Amino acid sequence: MKLNCVIFDFDGTLFDSMYLWDTVAESYVRSRGKEPKPTVREEVRALSLFQAAEHLKKEYDLAETPEEIMAGIDGIIEHFYRDEVQPKPGVVPFLKELRAKGVDVCIATATDRYLIESALRRCGIENLFDAIFTCSEVGHGKDEPVIFRRAMEHFSAQRSSTVVFEDAIHAIETAKKDGFTVAAVFDESEKRQDEVRVLADCYITSFEHLEQFWAMTAAD
Repeated sequence: MKLNCVIFDFDGTLFDSMYLWDTVAESYVRSRGKEPKPTVREEVRALSLFQAAEHLKKEYDLAETPEEIMAGIDGIIEHFYRDEVQPKPGVVPFLKELRAKGVDVCIATATDRYLIESALRRCGIENLFDAIFTCSEVGHGKDEPVIFRRAMEHFSAQRSSTVVFEDAIHAIETAKKDGFTVAAVFDESEKRQDEVRVLADCYITSFEHLEQFWAMTAAD
């Protein structure tokens, strides 16, 4: 395929950041001098932020209001993106190689723009991306293909010359059903790896080993 456009997910794909979302509730509980239960991750996984705040307040008898708990959790998340999160090994050289080849490169993410931009600035790689698209700005989650279409159309690209990089099976399914070529990236947060391998056009365990991707994009 002739490669003109690459659309990257951020969390779990480009950056090793998924563990934050699994641990932020327990981090907040510890910050209030309490010891979180082993089950806290599962208890809040499917809740909205406000619901999670209400649950933590009740479960741990916290003095803070749900709104204050939400602000505290937001602070932990902001600190993580601003000061800690790092690209996965091999990501930066790969991005530079794509740029050198004249490929349009962008991010399509469910995370808020200001968090993504703060991480990119700190790592000094914001200039390696042509655009950032977020689910909140597009108005659709990754259970719909709108964000992938918007990114592709921004560059006047075609599906036949575009590759979507994703780690989460629901996003991989969405992109594949809409006709995109998908490179799946291993992340331990996604437990359905056997299904991911079957769905994706290529499967990447590390950005330091991209032979399968380059072979795919070199094929007619």
